[in-house]
Amino acid sequence: MTSTPTRARPAAPPEPDRPAPALGAWGRRTAAALSFRNIGAVYVWLVIVVLFSVWVPETFPTAITVKQVLNGNAVAGLVALSVVLPLAARVFDLSVAFIMSLTSVLTAYFMVSTGLGPGAAIALAMTAALLIGVVNGIVVVVLRVDSFIATLATGALIQSLITMVTNDSSITGVQLLAKPFASIAQLDAGGITLPVLYLLLAASAIWFLLEHTASGRRLYATGFNADAARLQGVRTDRLRFLTLVASALLSGFAGIVFASSVGSGSPTAGTPYLLSAYAAAFVGATQLRAGRFNAWGTVLAVLLLGTGITGLGLATSAQWAASLFTGSVLIVALVLTGGRIALPTVLRRRKSPPAEPVTTPDKEIS
Repeated sequence: MTSTPTRARPAAPPEPDRPAPALGAWGRRTAAALSFRNIGAVYVWLVIVVLFSVWVPETFPTAITVKQVLNGNAVAGLVALSVVLPLAARVFDLSVAFIMSLTSVLTAYFMVSTGLGPGAAIALAMTAALLIGVVNGIVVVVLRVDSFIATLATGALIQSLITMVTNDSSITGVQLLAKPFASIAQLDAGGITLPVLYLLLAASAIWFLLEHTASGRRLYATGFNADAARLQGVRTDRLRFLTLVASALLSGFAGIVFASSVGSGSPTAGTPYLLSAYAAAFVGATQLRAGRFNAWGTVLAVLLLGTGITGLGLATSAQWAASLFTGSVLIVALVLTGGRIALPTVLRRRKSPPAEPVTTPDKEIS
């Protein structure tokens, strides 16, 4: 018998690379969304909650404290949101605290001293806020005065007007405690007052503007690199002007809410909110949209700061502890945001069109 030789079978071709399962991509996105770099303030917030829950277990970890943090920081949140749009365009508005005080005082003055109804008093106060926003825009955008100095000077002028109207005394009256004006801030549902709703609505509107509209993208481009944005056809001056007007209106509305909540018009209503507003805005720029001033990051920062300050109050700490806490958080936020704001990718990758040759009667110059 003879045997026939067998030939070796050819090696099987390598299997083509299979795409990674969708679950892996989803897991990577989830890990990135939950990373400390993206939502570090949430983890810091949780640490603060645990710290004060251990420090003052009888009063801090309660539903009453949760409502106190939300209700007590709604006005601060409105003021903080009022500086987000100017900061997104790389403009400082230091007049927001003074505008808040002015609308608080004017609303109370018109209702108590002149007998106007709440609607007319609020309309006049908001008109004053609008005019101040326009003045800020003219000084900063048209006259090219540095926004930091210009809005600080505007704030000094506003404070002089407040002193002239109030003689540095709060304006009180039964009209401010009666409905419907008191209901603007004191009406609640389940212990959560209306200013919390105002805060959520304002944050939603700013978020939609910045993240889902062409104007928002142009606003970010203006803040990242105004010259590059201008070369791409963005009307940077108009955007900066409008952000100052919007900032004045939102801070003015915060002053009216404050007057409704306390039942008086205070000449120093907005002063305590200036530092916390900028602290929240800069901390918010490290969250969710790192390197960009954004609405929900700012709200998160407001609640973080509010939780810390509320906890310090319940722990009966020294009066200076709250300012120390806020200032420390602001410094840390500035360190974290330093150098992280850069030109958007769409503008970095877009090449400038080649220059067209310029012709003269004698020769062509390329």
